[in-house]
Amino acid sequence: MSRHQPTFGDGSETIFNMYVKMSQEEDDKMANRWQKDADGILIFTGLFSVAVAVLLTVSTQDLRPNSQATSEFYLANIYQLLADPNISRVSILATPATLPPFSPPKFAIWVNSLWFLSLLISLTCAFLATMLQQW
Repeated sequence: MSRHQPTFGDGSETIFNMYVKMSQEEDDKMANRWQKDADGILIFTGLFSVAVAVLLTVSTQDLRPNSQATSEFYLANIYQLLADPNISRVSILATPATLPPFSPPKFAIWVNSLWFLSLLISLTCAFLATMLQQW
């Protein structure tokens, strides 16, 4: 009698060996399915993250003041000062023109928040799929 091979007096050794073989095959199939699923998730999340990152670079422009509007404001003030010959130089220096405060539109804040959330979720899924593959 071998030390590593158990023998059962009731004849269940062949059934147990069949069970071990069948369960090992099922475990291998399940691991292969998980591996293929993780590959698909990684490809999808990678492409999705790239698309969202591109959209984020475009949509974050709405969160900053428009440089053309700033230039237009200062040029209009310079034009007014140069066009009116009755204004003295002392009054020009005493009252500098101030740019109106900028606040981004609410829709831009909402849209960008959702884009960032989408990117975060996508990168988290990619990270989890990578961890699944390593496991």
